[in-house]
Amino acid sequence: MRRDRIDTKDLKKGNNVENKKVIQIEHLSKMYKLYDKPSDRLKESLGLTRQKRYREHYALHDINFDIEEGECVGIIGTNGSGKSTILKIITGVLSPTEGTVTVNGRISALLELGAGFNMEYSGLENVYLNGTMIGFSKEEIDQRLDEILAFADIGDFIHQPVKMYSSGMFVRLAFAVAINIDPEILIVDEALSVGDVFFQAKCYHKFEEFKKQGKTILFVSHDLSSIAKYCDRVVLLNKGQMLDQGSPKAMVDMYKQLLVNQDPVKQGGGSGKAAENWREGFRVNPDTLEYGEKQAEIIDFVVLDSEGRQTNTIEKGTVFEIKMRVHFNESIQQPIMAYTFKNIQGTEITGTNTMYEEAVVEHPDEGRECIVTFKQEMNLQGGEYLLSFGCTGYRQGDFSVFHRLYDACNITVVSTKNTVGFYDMNSEVTVEE
Repeated sequence: MRRDRIDTKDLKKGNNVENKKVIQIEHLSKMYKLYDKPSDRLKESLGLTRQKRYREHYALHDINFDIEEGECVGIIGTNGSGKSTILKIITGVLSPTEGTVTVNGRISALLELGAGFNMEYSGLENVYLNGTMIGFSKEEIDQRLDEILAFADIGDFIHQPVKMYSSGMFVRLAFAVAINIDPEILIVDEALSVGDVFFQAKCYHKFEEFKKQGKTILFVSHDLSSIAKYCDRVVLLNKGQMLDQGSPKAMVDMYKQLLVNQDPVKQGGGSGKAAENWREGFRVNPDTLEYGEKQAEIIDFVVLDSEGRQTNTIEKGTVFEIKMRVHFNESIQQPIMAYTFKNIQGTEITGTNTMYEEAVVEHPDEGRECIVTFKQEMNLQGGEYLLSFGCTGYRQGDFSVFHRLYDACNITVVSTKNTVGFYDMNSEVTVEE
């Protein structure tokens, strides 16, 4: 077990500096001992038993990959896959159980809130504390102080203990320190999701600057749009194991299959159709709001991507399908099937129904079923949305709600280009001089 650091200045003395590997991870594992009760841990620590009283849990198991100078590499995976654990080992916060991590260059890391900060110190004192830990002198930190304070933009709170900070203020200061101490390798965990949208935009602009300067970025996020836009390569983890690494698009496709409990290694590609019971391979909201008299009932629904795979994640600009299966408990004259997208604040963004689309269903008999498929191009901006379904119509001349499912599932739109507002006008732009 070894964790090495090599100073970049020493490496530059050599002749071969092309394709320099700044992070090398070889056979990396992290195992935790899980005890059923505290007394078992105590007995083992005191040597009072020879019996094994713990279960082994591998947060990481035999991970291998390299990161080259100037790359922006993303790490994605489901919760509990080991993303944060691997960052903590790279930055020295945790020690590996097995394997080696070799880091060639000065790291600046923005991990979970509070990492590296003394809660009793003021923000200003923490700036100097963090700079000193990285290896800067007081004079070097003095030279960078104005840039750090300007980027953080927290005003007089810089003189207050950080235990008084909001999470947003905390992450602003932490990121300001991380990017202004001239790192060669920047490591960022999910902490950026805490800041407001304007601060996040400023951070991502800084990412672009870093990439142009040839610096290395290691980035963990659930924001697949940011992963697709900024990363040159993506590593996919699942349950402590590395499934694969490759282009952002390929890895996001595999990740989408993981989210619906499919094995992307075994699946290989889309099947072109949904499972017989669609909800078995699709994430639905257990707290779906449901109402209606159920003269007609929505008994199943699913979303399919351009490859025909069941998924809650759709890439912007691709064609996808929304399918719903309706069972008729009595004969209905002309039922209307509909779907609606809302943002997470509850604002209805877009939607349509069979009446608008002139897809008329005439007099379905009691006991019959029909499947309605809405096929369209995804032009919503990247982000999180909620999808609702409805079946309405006229009964004895009066408009009736037969069945509605509000917020039945979430849909994540992955985009590398967002415009203003909720959806993209797909403008074609020409500039003449």
